[in-house]
Amino acid sequence: MNSNDDDLPEQTPADYIKRHIRTVPDWPSPGIQFRDITPLLSSPRVFRVLIDQFVHRYFDLRPSAIAGLDARGFIIGSVLAYELNVGFVPIRKKGKLPFTTVEETYELEYGSATVEIHTDAVRAGDRVLLIDDLIATGGTMMAGMRLLERLGATVIEGAAIVDLPELAGSARLRAAGLAVHTLVSFEGH
Repeated sequence: MNSNDDDLPEQTPADYIKRHIRTVPDWPSPGIQFRDITPLLSSPRVFRVLIDQFVHRYFDLRPSAIAGLDARGFIIGSVLAYELNVGFVPIRKKGKLPFTTVEETYELEYGSATVEIHTDAVRAGDRVLLIDDLIATGGTMMAGMRLLERLGATVIEGAAIVDLPELAGSARLRAAGLAVHTLVSFEGH
């Protein structure tokens, strides 16, 4: 068998996905190894393998909605919501939603940020899957979880394509009571 990227049988889906994530050194600042998922999105086959990994995991768990974190969580989350036949809820950066919102501010390595959700985005008792492309320090996902819980939803799991375990975000989320599922991990920042 040749070593074409489309030859999935000789590797696990996680290995296949990981091979298609580009590392951009020193972006957005020196010392950061940015894990770029855009190559996953540009290949129809890789994108299908990626989405199928999440569909297979959540098909039986049956969330009532998928909440995607701004902005790459929108891409994966909306397609996953479509595939699972559930609604999609955007959690946006402050000032981007036009209706009544609640907000949550969280700390970043270099400052703080705020995310918002519409007050009618979920209802009490909804079982929501929270999704993003990557978990680094866990701040964005933690803020998303808090917003959903303030509106009465239960966050059944936090999911991402990439985990950066060295930054301890997944451990922090688990310590806060959130189950976490990621497809691949990378050492370093």
